Amino acid sequence: MSNVSKTPGEIKQEWGALQQLMSKIPGFSGYMERESRRAADKLLRETLVRRFEEQARRLPDLQRQLMSGGLADLADDLESATRKLQTAIDRLRVARYGYAGFFDAAKINEPQLDQLYAYDNQLVDHVARVQAAIDAVASAMAAGEGVQAAIAGLNMAFREADEAVLRREDVLRGSV
Repeated sequence: MSNVSKTPGEIKQEWGALQQLMSKIPGFSGYMERESRRAADKLLRETLVRRFEEQARRLPDLQRQLMSGGLADLADDLESATRKLQTAIDRLRVARYGYAGFFDAAKINEPQLDQLYAYDNQLVDHVARVQAAIDAVASAMAAGEGVQAAIAGLNMAFREADEAVLRREDVLRGSV
């Protein structure tokens, strides 16, 4: 029976039964909180992946412009940078959750969670840096100067994003 057809009293009664169950199982309420955090962590990672992918979709057009402008060597440099961003995206997509399940052997403690939040915050900042670096390449191409330096900056932005993903994984492994 769905909750839509239940009265508020019936739903409250069922919730009361859940609370009674939670009080009988040590750590269960904490488990429910951690499950909510796991869902939030997954949503954050999916959002970051989507935002990085939005930026990555801009790169093939820039690469075509470089090729058509006779700058094949810079197009290769851009392709190399693009692979770095894709590596970061792939790592983030398959990254472990920041919270272990109730019966998982590996647990994440509060200091690790604080570190994890810091790296997640850095990743949000890296999306903006990647966007700015791609914008700089596009601007340099439009101006006809500084393209190589802009691509080098893009390469650095992608590498730093990937390093942030790796540091996040180090926290989850307990290496930090």
